[in-house]
Amino acid sequence: MPDLFIDGSWSSGAKGLTREIRCPADGTLVATVDEATREDTERAIAAARVAADDGRWASVPASERGRLLHRLADLLERDVETIARLESLDTGKRMVESRYDVADVVSAFRWFAGLAGIDLGRVVDPGGTGTFSRVVYEPVGVCALITPWNYPLLQASWKVGPAVAAGNTFVLKPSELTPSTTIHLVRLLQEAGLPDGVANLVLGAGAEAGAPLAEHPDVDMVSFTGGLLTGRRIMAAAASTVKKVALELGGKNPNIVFADADLDAAVDNAATAVFLHSGQVCSAGARLLVEEPVHDEVVDRVVAIAEGIRLGGPFDPMAETGPLISQAHRDKVAAYVERAVADGAVLRTGGSVPDEPALATGWYYPPTVLDRCDTAMACVQDESFGPVLTVETFRTEEEAVRLGNDTIYGLAGAVWTGDSSKAHCVAAALRHGTIWINDYHPYRPAAEWGGFKQSGVGRELGHVGFAEYVEPKHIYENLQPAPSGWFGGTEPTNS
Repeated sequence: MPDLFIDGSWSSGAKGLTREIRCPADGTLVATVDEATREDTERAIAAARVAADDGRWASVPASERGRLLHRLADLLERDVETIARLESLDTGKRMVESRYDVADVVSAFRWFAGLAGIDLGRVVDPGGTGTFSRVVYEPVGVCALITPWNYPLLQASWKVGPAVAAGNTFVLKPSELTPSTTIHLVRLLQEAGLPDGVANLVLGAGAEAGAPLAEHPDVDMVSFTGGLLTGRRIMAAAASTVKKVALELGGKNPNIVFADADLDAAVDNAATAVFLHSGQVCSAGARLLVEEPVHDEVVDRVVAIAEGIRLGGPFDPMAETGPLISQAHRDKVAAYVERAVADGAVLRTGGSVPDEPALATGWYYPPTVLDRCDTAMACVQDESFGPVLTVETFRTEEEAVRLGNDTIYGLAGAVWTGDSSKAHCVAAALRHGTIWINDYHPYRPAAEWGGFKQSGVGRELGHVGFAEYVEPKHIYENLQPAPSGWFGGTEPTNS
């Protein structure tokens, strides 16, 4: 069956191009999918534009839009094993992680289903009698939704959910490396009853299939999750038509451990913070900042955990983490570690491609710990997006905050301490969009997600994430119309 979905029909690309999707755990062929050209993407944009302009979805009562999202969530729960398998094959992550991802996707869609029925409008004081003034919220229009390879379905849900709930139409483009669950999601939207033209799907690389989404004048908003450099290009391209932009561009996230913390919990969570999904997480706690008196103990214990983590494929019941997404990405991570050591970081564990025969056909890289780092080093400032932990030391609360903020990013961070007052003071001073206290990684669909500084623009999830997909409109009504009197020699009336 063809894999592009445009104006209610599944089709192949205009040039008949295809792409092989291979599992990063062992290189086996997962699927061969159709590849879109610029022409295909422009056709998808045109379909979404017509559907937005004729109001076929925006005119549907908000409560019905919410019910459709609940139906979609039911279908996702029905297909959980199929979806989890597709996600694991595309990304290489373990099945248990993919099942958790599907559960999170369901929660996100149900959250936005609930928001769909909420009337955001309000009455405004008109400042006089005989008038009525109100603010209403309308769909943005055509939304371009561009998602990454590390959490393909989850990131799609964070964009598709509010787009559908608010009454928009959209063109969805997943990463060319991991399209399988996004294809399945669009099939489920069709099954749930979404009208033709509302959802459109194009597959392929950004330069060909994705570029028109940021440039095209018929696109009203672009939402992108991915790397900083690509985000900058999208923002620049979108500027030519002054469209709305929402960007989530990753982070270099500090995980701060004070000496008075519960070290058992802090050490365990420090390993999870950075090594989950082999570090391919935008909010990964890749910077461990440890108060000097407990530095040796904390780092020794994290190293011991790292050395015991078992690598393996999605269906290996003994595996604790999986491969990197591609050979190119593994090469990038390896070069990152080599430079860190050359810059003076102390390699405590990891740092070389594993030589076990069972891992030879996949893109594995071991959990790696780099000690004695500082913020002048590239390894502290640059995002590796791999299983690499850098360790810094601090002496005072003020120094911990200064180091935690010494980054161009500002997505997430954590503070570990037994002193609640200190925890909240540090949390308030850190310029990151999410701060965990004595925990790492939990998020909630009702809480906004996004970053300060170069971690992005706008928010996903929460009420603000929904608001990205609507436009406010002020409607002012004069209930007693009369001549204004500005011209003709009469005294103007108040307005």
